[in-house]
Amino acid sequence: MKRVLSLMLVTSGLLFGATALSPSVAADAPAAAPARPKIDPAKGEQLYANGDAARNIVACASCHGPGGNSAGAANPKLAGQHPDYLYKQLVNFKVKEGAKTPERPSAVMTAMAAPLTDEDMRNVSAYIGAQALKPATAKNKDTVELGQRIYRGGVASKNIPACASCHAANGAGMPAQYPRIAGQFAEYTEAQLVAFRSGARHNNVAMTGVASRMSDAEIKAVADYIAGLR
Repeated sequence: MKRVLSLMLVTSGLLFGATALSPSVAADAPAAAPARPKIDPAKGEQLYANGDAARNIVACASCHGPGGNSAGAANPKLAGQHPDYLYKQLVNFKVKEGAKTPERPSAVMTAMAAPLTDEDMRNVSAYIGAQALKPATAKNKDTVELGQRIYRGGVASKNIPACASCHAANGAGMPAQYPRIAGQFAEYTEAQLVAFRSGARHNNVAMTGVASRMSDAEIKAVADYIAGLR
């Protein structure tokens, strides 16, 4: 009988102990993260094409063209770009709390990105990424050989890796890691490589290192070659 009573006391002690501990355990459990809104390309299309005057958001199409196919090299072609890459660039154009400048400086794009919410940026990126690219073309026959050599094999003597090693043989890039660059305006690609080289653009350490070892002639040649990739 004593043994039965002892077991009952031990059992009840364990139960009460577990009950007493449970509020503490519950209090220590991390709160569930708020659910991210579902990405909506249709909302992205509306924002891209029309903007939102009430929130001071300018239509992206006014510079980047219908469906992300810009008509001029001053503004890059965005159609068919990986949504994760587009989203990252929009985030980089914003000035983070406590910072004085954005990770990717651009007076125009910083102003454009400022009123965008996280949901806006994801929706717009999803819409643009699903559009068909109308590619630019290579123009300089005299540099195609040099551009091809750099893109496919790099420049070993200067420790410049092949562009294809990250951006793929056809320039399609790799989702969430490396952007699509095939068919981009040569002038735009050249401008970005120069910006990476000078440090004016500094939101990609690897590209800063690669561009820092490239000459003007090498940058021009490979940028033109990239414009002709399909």
